[in-house]
Amino acid sequence: MNGLDQLIYGWKLVAISVNLSIDCRSGCATCSPLNGCLTCKSRFFFHLELDGIRQRGTCLTSCPRGHYGRRSPNISTCTRCKADCASCFSEHFCTSCHPGHFLFRGRCENSCPEGLTENAALRECTDRCEVGEWSHWGSCIRKRRMRGFRKGEQTRTRRILNSLSVHGDPCPHVSEIRKCVIKKRRSRRSYKYKHNTKNIFLILYVF
Repeated sequence: MNGLDQLIYGWKLVAISVNLSIDCRSGCATCSPLNGCLTCKSRFFFHLELDGIRQRGTCLTSCPRGHYGRRSPNISTCTRCKADCASCFSEHFCTSCHPGHFLFRGRCENSCPEGLTENAALRECTDRCEVGEWSHWGSCIRKRRMRGFRKGEQTRTRRILNSLSVHGDPCPHVSEIRKCVIKKRRSRRSYKYKHNTKNIFLILYVF
């Protein structure tokens, strides 16, 4: 085999090692059996993942947790979030935090600002819901669904003084209902009858 044949043979080996049709995963533009994806197709993110003690390239439609996608004209890559971010939207905006940190305005803080609660379940700084005093009980009103002529319901309410953020602690209930007995009203007809009877009695007494 002369020098030219050796050169052509070597080029064929390189071409085979980066041929998409042999070992490349979905999304790869070029790849290597040893290193995985080398370049990605359009709209895919290049990401290095551990395969034992070796790193292999992969091409993903979205970046894994703990990374964010960074696009550029030449190659789009998955970049690791900051150390205190469990997930992030960009380099400077966290969307969730690791244990011991609390999310506040896109940052993971060790503690929350004054007036906010450290929500350990959400790992976020959440608002405290503040409500006002209860109002007086309203009038006893009869409902159609209630049995009994004199049974009714009363309602009282209270206002929310401090509105919540999206992930704020839930407010306590702001309305209450209790059963009541409707007071019997004296009809106008009965009052007129008694009033007229009294006048008749007085007239008879005078004569």
